[in-house]
Amino acid sequence: FSGPFTDVVTTNLKLRNPSDRKVCFKVKTTAPRRYCVRPNSGIIDPGSSVIVSVMLQPFDYDPNEKSKHKFMVQTTYAPPNISDMEAVWKEAKPDELMDSKLRCVFEMPSENDKLNDIDASKPAPVLNTSKQDGPMPKAHSVSLNDTETRKLVEECKRLQAEIMKLTDENRHLRDEGLRLRKVAHSDKSGSPTALALRDNGSNSLPSLLVVIAAIFIGFFLGKFIL
Repeated sequence: FSGPFTDVVTTNLKLRNPSDRKVCFKVKTTAPRRYCVRPNSGIIDPGSSVIVSVMLQPFDYDPNEKSKHKFMVQTTYAPPNISDMEAVWKEAKPDELMDSKLRCVFEMPSENDKLNDIDASKPAPVLNTSKQDGPMPKAHSVSLNDTETRKLVEECKRLQAEIMKLTDENRHLRDEGLRLRKVAHSDKSGSPTALALRDNGSNSLPSLLVVIAAIFIGFFLGKFIL
């Protein structure tokens, strides 16, 4: 039995009948409370074999304690027209019984075996040759399919077009503001109309910058935070 023994440990015992007659078998142990044997008795046809599962119950393993647990496989030729297995063993004569004794051995896996098991259970690393300058993306953004990626690319193109459009409008408004400032400066009368035009031209640029900043903040909040 190979540890650790914190859970049920199962080992198989293969019994083969090399004779030309049916054979009855029974499995016995010196520690019946520590083991569960399935099947613990039965009949093996000539030339056939049977697998017996021996299940060791969990226990506190002490490597300094020698195992005294033993098993015995007892066999006898099956009488004709057998109907009661218990009667077979009660009526069998000592010289008709055959037995094989087995001693239990408990082994703990070595450190190398533990390391191999851990390495085998780990998933293979995924190599990524591309460099990332910023923080790692969230897990859900890595698993985007082709459709979602295409949508993001189209959205980026649309935003780039919007930025170019806003840049052109900003340039136009800036030129218009300069023109209005010149008109206001050249207007010596200081009329209310000229003052209003000058204020309109000077306030247009900050308002446009606020709009552009709001668009970018809304885009990043919607795509990467929500």
